[in-house]
Amino acid sequence: MTIARVVVDVALDREFDYSVPDALQPDMEVGCRVVVPFGRRVVEGYVVALVAQSDLPKLKPLKGVVADGPLLSPALVALARWMGEYYCAPFEKAVRTLMPGAVRRRGAKHREVLVVRSVSTMESMEGGIAKLSAKQQAVLNAVQAEPGIRLSELTGRLGMSAAPVRTLEKKGVLTIEREATRRDPFVGREVLRSGPLELMEEQRVALELIKCTLDQRKSEVGGPRSEGQASDLRKQHVVLLYGVTGSGKTEVYLQAIDHVVARGEGAIVLVPEIALTPQTVGRFRARFGDQIAVLHSHLSDGERHDEWHRIRRGLARIVVGARSAVFAPVSRLGLIVVDEEHEPSYKQEDAPRYHARDVAVMRGHLEGVPVVLGSATPSLESWMNVRKKKYLLATLLHRADHRQFPRVRVVDMRLKGPDDKQKFKVLSHDLMESIRDRVEKKEQTILFLNRRGFSTSLVCQKCGHVAVCDSCSVSLTYHRQDEHLHCHICGSQRKVPSCCPGCADPEFKYSGVGTQRVEHVVKACFPQASVQRMDRDVTRRKDSYERILGDFRVGKIDILIGTQMIAKGLHFPNVTLVGVVYADLSLHIPDFRAGERTFQLLAQVAGRAGRGDVAGEVIVQTFTPFQPAVQAARRVDFEGFADQEMAFREELSYPPFAHLVCIGLSGKHEEKTAFSAQTLATRLRPLLGERVIWGEATPAPLARAKGRYRFQIILRCKSVKAMTDPIRNALTGMEFPGDVRVSVDVDAVSLM
Repeated sequence: MTIARVVVDVALDREFDYSVPDALQPDMEVGCRVVVPFGRRVVEGYVVALVAQSDLPKLKPLKGVVADGPLLSPALVALARWMGEYYCAPFEKAVRTLMPGAVRRRGAKHREVLVVRSVSTMESMEGGIAKLSAKQQAVLNAVQAEPGIRLSELTGRLGMSAAPVRTLEKKGVLTIEREATRRDPFVGREVLRSGPLELMEEQRVALELIKCTLDQRKSEVGGPRSEGQASDLRKQHVVLLYGVTGSGKTEVYLQAIDHVVARGEGAIVLVPEIALTPQTVGRFRARFGDQIAVLHSHLSDGERHDEWHRIRRGLARIVVGARSAVFAPVSRLGLIVVDEEHEPSYKQEDAPRYHARDVAVMRGHLEGVPVVLGSATPSLESWMNVRKKKYLLATLLHRADHRQFPRVRVVDMRLKGPDDKQKFKVLSHDLMESIRDRVEKKEQTILFLNRRGFSTSLVCQKCGHVAVCDSCSVSLTYHRQDEHLHCHICGSQRKVPSCCPGCADPEFKYSGVGTQRVEHVVKACFPQASVQRMDRDVTRRKDSYERILGDFRVGKIDILIGTQMIAKGLHFPNVTLVGVVYADLSLHIPDFRAGERTFQLLAQVAGRAGRGDVAGEVIVQTFTPFQPAVQAARRVDFEGFADQEMAFREELSYPPFAHLVCIGLSGKHEEKTAFSAQTLATRLRPLLGERVIWGEATPAPLARAKGRYRFQIILRCKSVKAMTDPIRNALTGMEFPGDVRVSVDVDAVSLM
């Protein structure tokens, strides 16, 4: 008897055994979606294993199999099992994560349209042409000229109802059939095909290293190997491509994937930001055409459903997408690329709180597939793995065609310039003059500020009152566009008060600067220039990313102002100036990664300049010009910064010298949440081994968000299992107040 082990969509972290009826045996495979009895209900689940025996004496039979064939491969099921264990999350949640909601949703299917085709010639029709009306004749002519035309398109083009078409169908002249049609995210977007570019010597060496890894994995994975060989193989399946900005990493990816596709295999390419997807997809489509599929959150549900099934059926061999694309059901997977591997946006915020880079490495291990991690500013975790010889290293230390690096100038905003009339200005004298020079030369400028809105706070100068969110521990941001105060945590908004709520004084001061204020200043100073802002407030529409970047690419925009979505991965040869308006923002947050994040952001945004024939310039405005991260970014010195930062991390046993787990508790009542956190910490402490460094339950740096009070417990240890096993044991059987939620974030990238 075959027994199916099934997970259902209930967070119990358990698998349930069901007997497989003889009628369902031919369709039964690991990864199938099935219908099973569950208590008094009938629910859907996924088969995660097929076994011959069960510990239970009597099993209920499966009710049925849903969909045509398995939706998940055994390798993906194994990946979900690892994710559940490593990230301390229920197994069924990990299984759900493997598929988009548009695929999991009951009743999800392909869109169907009515298609008209001709089945007879006029000569074969009884009575000939004379029996056709003018409208019927027009219909027949159109269908014979374009077989397989959609009914809606046919009637729209001819300006008539469907009646003449239906009449011809009754006469046997035409057929009208339902056919599945693809909801194409690329519809109406043509690209010019391109071929491989000539590589520089560093690029050739990097590509050969990746090819050797590909060929080694292909030859060794298929055959038997000893335990020692398997260990060596694990160490050789990840390549860190450390290449400075503009060094041509993408071309190395493209040619490596071309090598994979030529062998009949597929590839996954991960990018961290949706803003990068249009430009990246454009380059990949130009090289590989319709073999490309995309997966990211700005697709409609229908587009995501159809793209996922195209991948599953082998109609698309190359997947480009954001974080969740790491789970794409690519058959015969040959390579995984993680571009900008250092980016924190690869971390999932909901359980299971996976990191797409690390999941990519594990999937590569499980499927015997090489993984390429690319970055100009690698994460210290990946850099440590290179030092430990776990990852191979390929370096690109020169820009493509040996273009010069941009000249980086650091402007000390504590000092007054020749025309400064106030203590703090949005744009320094140096930056203003440089922008003016670029506008006159018809060159383009990028201004970077990682903060939305017009002003970051509204302050009463008389009594000191600050407008704060009622639900979050943050001040409200003033948005001039709609004259409202916005909370960037919970999304609430309110009108700007006419006077101070504390003392009724009508004089308010807008403090701080956001992208809207920068835009206002730039437009006032350079009225002849075309200025565009690009942040979350102006990119809510589905096509807004592509439209803005497209306009910038063709020169319709002279000055682009934006947040971190413009800081990385974008290639615009006419950009010769990058201005960092306020480089200190990410330095002054209570997180041990603050310096690393600042260095990465500054180095990445500086890399947008000088990617064409004209040398570039970067101006960094800061109040802490001698901070190590700022100076390292000025020198483009990643290795020097990494050495200094890792010495600090090693002394305090922070990542990458230890794994970090953050247990978060949130609730509507502060006292209940604090008590729950303290009780959990007390229960957990005796279960932890001596190797684990633990902290008391304390309020999170962002103590309240969306009306919920937040507390956290921080653990550090070289072994993840030494922390997650005690956490599971402590949580087992522990009851919390109804409104208190508990989360476990393994390898947390933010402690806010």
